[in-house]
Amino acid sequence: MKVISGSFRGLNLKPVPGKNTRPTSGKVKEATFSMVMPYFNNGVALDLFAGTGSLGIEAVSRGYSQAYLVDKAYKAISVIKENVEKTHSSDQFKILKMSATEAIENFSENQVKFDLVFLDPPYRMKITETLIKDLIDKDLLAKDAVIVDETDYEVDLSTIPEITLLKQKDYKDTKVALYHFGGE
Repeated sequence: MKVISGSFRGLNLKPVPGKNTRPTSGKVKEATFSMVMPYFNNGVALDLFAGTGSLGIEAVSRGYSQAYLVDKAYKAISVIKENVEKTHSSDQFKILKMSATEAIENFSENQVKFDLVFLDPPYRMKITETLIKDLIDKDLLAKDAVIVDETDYEVDLSTIPEITLLKQKDYKDTKVALYHFGGE
C-alpha cells in the first residue's frame, strides 16, 4: 500500500494486521481520487472508518490542510499512528480512537466542519445513510462538501435530499459513489 500522489507520493503505508480491516485497494483508491480531484478544495478531510489512514493521508498529500482519522479498533489506531508518523507532518492529522457515532458527537461539540468525507464502514453495518444524515443534522459539512461512499451495491442514498450524486464507479463487490452537499 502506497500513497499515490502529492507530497507523500510513494510513501509505503503499513496495513492493519488480521482480517477485520478491509483496506481500499490501490486500484479503487486511485479511481476514487481521480473522481474527487475536480472537486478538491483543500480544506479539512474526515476518514470516518480510517483503518490504515490511507485515504486521509492521501487527501493531505494532495493538498488538504488537515485530516481527521477515526477508528475504534486498537490495532487500526496503532497502524494509523505509525503511518502518520512516516509523513513527518503529524500536525496535519488528528487521530481519534472512537466509534463513528462518538466521533460525530465530538465534532458537533467542537464545531468542526468537513470539506471532504470518506465513508467506508464495514458493509454488514448498513449505516451509511444514518451517518450522512447525522453529519448534515449536526452541521458538520461545509458548503459544497464532497462525500465519498465506498460500500456494497445495496446502499441507496437517494432518500437524502441534501446530497446529489456526482459520480459512481462499480467494482467487483464495491460501489464508490461521490456526493455533493450544497449546504446553506
